[in-house]
Amino acid sequence: MVTISVGLAVGLVVLGIVAMLGAGIKSFTQNKQDYTKIVMMAIPFVVFAITYGVLGDVAKAAVFTAVFMMGAMVLTIMLTGLRGTFKF
Repeated sequence: MVTISVGLAVGLVVLGIVAMLGAGIKSFTQNKQDYTKIVMMAIPFVVFAITYGVLGDVAKAAVFTAVFMMGAMVLTIMLTGLRGTFKF
């Protein structure tokens, strides 16, 4: 029973990813894309690829990517707060 549940869950995840890719390709072909959003979505993949190339271990690269993205999030929140505080 557990094997069936895990298989169905993985299938739903794959189906969701395929649907997102399809919507992205459709949007790309109709020139409705926003390149800044595409770049923002690609940053974690680029960071992971670089750290995997440097470290050579998937687990370490994944942890480093997660830590880097959390640090970037905190830095962005701080910069946004400063910008709102000083109105620049």
